Amino acid sequence: MRMIIVKKKIGPIIFSLILTLINYGHRIRAQDFSKVQIETIPVAKGIYMLVGLGGNIGVGVGEDGVFLIDDQFAPLTEKIRGAVGKLSSSPIRFLLNTHWHPDHTGGNENLDTTGTVIIAHDNVREQMTVPHFLEAFNLKIPPSPPGALPIVTFNDTVTLHLNGETIEAFHVPFAHTDGDTIIYFHQGNVIHAGDIFFNGMYPFIDISTGGSITGTIAAVEHMLAIANNETKIIPGHGPLGTRTELVEYRYMLLTVKRRVEEAIALGMSLEALIASQPTADLDEKWGKGFLRPEQFLKIVYTDLSR
Repeated sequence: MRMIIVKKKIGPIIFSLILTLINYGHRIRAQDFSKVQIETIPVAKGIYMLVGLGGNIGVGVGEDGVFLIDDQFAPLTEKIRGAVGKLSSSPIRFLLNTHWHPDHTGGNENLDTTGTVIIAHDNVREQMTVPHFLEAFNLKIPPSPPGALPIVTFNDTVTLHLNGETIEAFHVPFAHTDGDTIIYFHQGNVIHAGDIFFNGMYPFIDISTGGSITGTIAAVEHMLAIANNETKIIPGHGPLGTRTELVEYRYMLLTVKRRVEEAIALGMSLEALIASQPTADLDEKWGKGFLRPEQFLKIVYTDLSR
């Protein structure tokens, strides 16, 4: 394992936020963060999932302090702190970002100012330093401010030993993005999957920053190799999951991938593919969440046509 310690840059608290995000109504619109409530879901001893607006947060608590996985949007930081404060009076010592997207890293700068050490894969820091355009949602994302950047980065795996837990974080290449990290709590038997796993819905795969359906499937298979029937899986979006649900998700991904590959081999255009409704039998279960079926098909088609 290679670990890089990056010099910390302390900047002013910049209310740097795009007041738009992808919502479950399939549109990008401004959000009223004042109305968001943070729900706390017990997962295992000392491990919780927080649900608010954006990616699901993982929390580990104990005598060594608080370990946070992702932090949603900047205006929610105080609500997240409040929810964590009901679980532990200890400070948030470490924050690990599963990938670079703003609904998982938006609170970084706020936590940085109170001494939280931010950890992520090398590519997460790199992606956060440059502007992005997410074509699937017509969304421009500016570079993150210096105080939001991870100060500890790794290229393969990193392990934390906190609160009686061995917490293994490992990079999976070219899945949801090029910098995805899966986190496994060994004693608690809990996986935080980040946005590799959208439980019960078609996932967004960010092919503009290295994501791919092939890599997503490989990452899911990596998690399935770790998980057993008692494993709890915190998805990036959607309800707390199980190994059975992850198996069903893998089957859906494989099915869509195969059907799109067959269409490409026949010379079918994207428009013709969408018109043929190749996921009609899957849409009732998977097509009512984050992405419409045609949005997911466009991503997969574009990915597999490259």
